Amino acid sequence: MLGPVILAASRSDRMRRLISAAPVTKQVVDRFIPGETVDDIVPIIQELTAKGLELTMDVVGEDITTREQATAARDAYLELIERLKDLELGPKVEMSVKLSMFGQALEGGHELALENVRPVVAAAAAIGTTVTLDAEDHTTLDSMFAIHEELRKDHPQTGCVIQAYLFRTEADARRLAAAGSRVRLVKGAYKEPAEVAYQQKHEIDKAYVRILKTLMEGEGYPMIGSHDPRLISIAQELAHQAGRKMDEYEFQMLYGIRSDEHLRLAAEGHRMRVYTAYGTDWYGYFMRRLAEKPANLRFFLRSMVSKG
Repeated sequence: MLGPVILAASRSDRMRRLISAAPVTKQVVDRFIPGETVDDIVPIIQELTAKGLELTMDVVGEDITTREQATAARDAYLELIERLKDLELGPKVEMSVKLSMFGQALEGGHELALENVRPVVAAAAAIGTTVTLDAEDHTTLDSMFAIHEELRKDHPQTGCVIQAYLFRTEADARRLAAAGSRVRLVKGAYKEPAEVAYQQKHEIDKAYVRILKTLMEGEGYPMIGSHDPRLISIAQELAHQAGRKMDEYEFQMLYGIRSDEHLRLAAEGHRMRVYTAYGTDWYGYFMRRLAEKPANLRFFLRSMVSKG
């Protein structure tokens, strides 16, 4: 399986330099990350929302090593929120944040990440939208869930992400499937050891369905993060069985992947949210997109051969 190899490469400085220097890389990266600045991304936001889609925005950059970088990450989100306010697009566009970007891995990182994310959540609420805390590797999750619980005291609409491949997630889902909660379920995109996570695709898929059933039968708001046609069909059936209306759950897919399916689901009346990343520190995000799906890797390698 190439996925674990690619995920290991995502932490390699040598591979970062090699891939970043390849002439074709930017062209391929643009498929998944359509801009580096707020000015770059605003036209994308306007285009997608005009098509009836909603968005969740991720300012990429996880390898934070200083408090100053964490503060800069906070300010990047605040700048985006201010632009959305000017465009009156707040209700259509939420934020996705990785707490590592807000300083979680630094000394005193739990408190620092909470301090940095709090004003972002408040600013998002002020323009009629919200924030979802992205899940990262399993060692960060207790901190993430604790921050999520703290933020929900003042902003109960704050969402979080759970990952189907982790053994712990079924219990997390039961706890989170409560009234007012917003939970995005994804398969998982980090290299995790066999002691904490399923390693085989069929095991992950079965866990995904079990967890999604828990969320659909609960009182919260499930967000289905998947491009898998079979899982999308299963999600629709589970929603029907649970008596959910179309506005009581949503689908989420990545920018640049199955764009026709985004429009199809929206045209059917589903809430369809496009996870859209932008920024200059794109390497880790890009490598996880390659690892998630062989077709993404084939696309990259073909481009390297034909354009390199």
